[in-house]
Amino acid sequence: MAKSKLIQANEKIAEKVVGTYKRIEDSVVGNYTKIEDAFVDRYLTKEGESVAEAKERLRREQAER
Repeated sequence: MAKSKLIQANEKIAEKVVGTYKRIEDSVVGNYTKIEDAFVDRYLTKEGESVAEAKERLRREQAER
């Protein structure tokens, strides 16, 4: 069954909107992660501890509360 031109145009628009949203979302999440890692590195790591280890330690401490 052939689709009308209106349906095809709407599908193209929907694909572009979703694609653009996904790129924006990835950018925001990536930048937030960088900021979070920098904060953890500066203020929450203990001597000789990596950022990943500090995050895991903080998750465990939070779960215990």
